[in-house]
Amino acid sequence: MSFVSEIPAAASEVAAAHFSARLTLETDCADVAAAMKAGEVDFVLLHVVGSPDAYARRHVPGALHLRHIEITPERMAAWPADTLFVVYCAGPHCNGADRAALKLARLGRPVKLMIGGITGWADEGLPFAEGPEPERL
Repeated sequence: MSFVSEIPAAASEVAAAHFSARLTLETDCADVAAAMKAGEVDFVLLHVVGSPDAYARRHVPGALHLRHIEITPERMAAWPADTLFVVYCAGPHCNGADRAALKLARLGRPVKLMIGGITGWADEGLPFAEGPEPERL
């Protein structure tokens, strides 16, 4: 018996509930890119780490720069309460997106984490944008 099968797989109902729950909390780079390409951007993409200079050097196209420390009730009032936010940071070695997601959730805002962050975006071979952040809302 292998280490893979030594512990039996969960019942299908348990697995379905688990993976369904994960998809309510996460999205991936390919899905974000596909939504953007199709013009179906029904979310606000937030680049939540780094300085304005780091953002200007490389960020996901269409992302706004809002560091997790800047997520406050006053700042988030710029968007309707039902706005879905998708947050990302440098990659799997960075917890800035988790911190941002937690802050947004505690403010009652819908949020998903873009798994992989900048590293995942690069791994997918997707293009980056350069330049300063757009004028803030």
